[in-house]
Amino acid sequence: MPDIVNVTYHQTGQSTQTNTMGMREMQEKAFEKRDAQYLLLKAPPASGKSRALMFLALDKLINQGIKKVIVAVPERSIGASFRSTKLSDYGFFADWELNPQYNLCTPGADGSKSKVQSFTNFMENDEKILICTHATLRFACDGIDESVFNNTLIAIDEFHHVSVDADNRLGEVLKGIMQKSTAHIIAMTGSYFRGDSIPVLLPEDETKFEKVTYDYYQQLNGYEYLKSLGIGYHFYQGKYASAIMEVLDTTKKTILHIPNVNAGESTKDKYEEVNTILDAIGDVDHVDDHGIIHLRRNLDGKIIKIADLVTDYNDRDKRVAYLRDIEEPEDMDLIIALGMAKEGFDWPFCEHALTVGYRGSLTEIIQIIGRCTRDSSNKTHAQFTNLIAEPEATQDDVKLSVNNMLKAITASLLMEQVLAPSFKFKTKRSDDDIAGPGEIKIRGLKEPTSQRVRDIIETDLNDLKATILQDDTMLKAMPGNLDPEVINRVQIPKIIQIKYPDLRDEEVEELRQHVVVDSVIRAAEITESGGKRFIKMADKFVNIDDLHIDLIDRINPFQRAFEVLSKSVTTNVLKLIQETINANRIQVSEEEAVEVWPKIKDFVGTYNREPSIASLDPLEKRMAEVLTYIRDQKRKMQTS
Repeated sequence: MPDIVNVTYHQTGQSTQTNTMGMREMQEKAFEKRDAQYLLLKAPPASGKSRALMFLALDKLINQGIKKVIVAVPERSIGASFRSTKLSDYGFFADWELNPQYNLCTPGADGSKSKVQSFTNFMENDEKILICTHATLRFACDGIDESVFNNTLIAIDEFHHVSVDADNRLGEVLKGIMQKSTAHIIAMTGSYFRGDSIPVLLPEDETKFEKVTYDYYQQLNGYEYLKSLGIGYHFYQGKYASAIMEVLDTTKKTILHIPNVNAGESTKDKYEEVNTILDAIGDVDHVDDHGIIHLRRNLDGKIIKIADLVTDYNDRDKRVAYLRDIEEPEDMDLIIALGMAKEGFDWPFCEHALTVGYRGSLTEIIQIIGRCTRDSSNKTHAQFTNLIAEPEATQDDVKLSVNNMLKAITASLLMEQVLAPSFKFKTKRSDDDIAGPGEIKIRGLKEPTSQRVRDIIETDLNDLKATILQDDTMLKAMPGNLDPEVINRVQIPKIIQIKYPDLRDEEVEELRQHVVVDSVIRAAEITESGGKRFIKMADKFVNIDDLHIDLIDRINPFQRAFEVLSKSVTTNVLKLIQETINANRIQVSEEEAVEVWPKIKDFVGTYNREPSIASLDPLEKRMAEVLTYIRDQKRKMQTS
């Protein structure tokens, strides 16, 4: 099927150019906040977060009285991003110099006990910089008084691994350090969204962080070589291995992620899956000293190089080390992975990220897409493809399969919004109130009245949209089962209240309006004609100057997702999806009844009849259900 998303960028070169200190655009933006005690840096893969941390840490060591720097990464392979670097060669005032003894992420490093001892030694000697995993940091902090971290900078890479859940030890460690020491903290992530409902930080702790946000559009629009990015889905029935060659083009530099062994798409034998894929591509010629497979391709007889990161024996560390030192496109053609090669994995030549199976976490999707969005002279286009199982009527759990498909589609549409330029939305107060550059003014729009809501809109709006779009209740409303205004004015506020329980009712409404406006307008088509801008709302074009919040609230935020499904699956599969959703419809609530009752009266006035429960129009059918609910509630009141 064609791509759901295909975004073209302007190749301005701005995000890759450096200033006189050797800083790229994002790094310069972060360095402006170098005096902050707590700093949250949210920027996409390949934007240079690792080096940004080096600039910030060295300034704190040299100019701010910080004595030690601890960098914690989720897995050992990412530690290589923080190796010693001659920053002075590019104009900075110091170099990042790391004693190998205190890089606790090197391959073959000692066990956890000796790493903890090395950590303890570091805290007691004059060394300045230590690199370790999140796990080592957790273990090392057991039984340590938090005051040990006074005048220490703790940098946590891939910060979305932290949460306030009681079982998340790293979250507990961080909270204790913030409360009981003078430590500085820099948190870095490509996405603050965890894929679950547990917040990363409690609101009172989160407000202590200054935030630096650099979005995907800024990053990709500022590249020199990469011009476009496509996101697409390919559906299959049966076993995925039978469909893999329909989407795996081995002439493109590719990372292929096979499904987790616990996923429905997995055969439960990951080694056999790798062998099946290799057999489909061609015949193994030999395996070299680095453990890299040299395979003769059936397509044309060419020898291609393949790294198998699924097989966890036969010196996998050798293969990882080889990949770390790749310098030319011809050094590697295909990487097959399962849990590796996602976060922090750097292969700039990668053109295609191919992932088998539904991924429930937006963070994981962003990380995987980030593997192919490095700027490199060997490519002008990057591609993410998700190979997903089509629901079948014979499946034991059709509902789960349907939900996975719907969530995969909505996640891709959210990514489309993440990848697009952002607007600032303001209230339009009169006809003479003209929008500035990058602004859209909307009549009736409530502007935020608190710093808390302003911060969420500024830095967390995409994450909030992800929570909304991936909510099981919202998925049931997707194909028109609920009136758009019920979705926007009833369902969305409920999700916001759960995610941000500290917000007052008026703050929830302010945030609700902004998330709906941002969702609808970023997904819409905007055109210019006669010096005016028009936006396509549902099936008609509206002058942007005439936008009103009431008009935007009439747009179903899932409409495009349903259109995508309608065009990309067979009629039988679409019918199965519709039947599955109808079987699990949302119960009518009092809030929905209040919202829909005026529409029922309008319907009766227009058609001179009540809405029918047998109607083929899902919205008319829903009105009939709401009318039944209202009458039932009225009877209960009369008999009580």
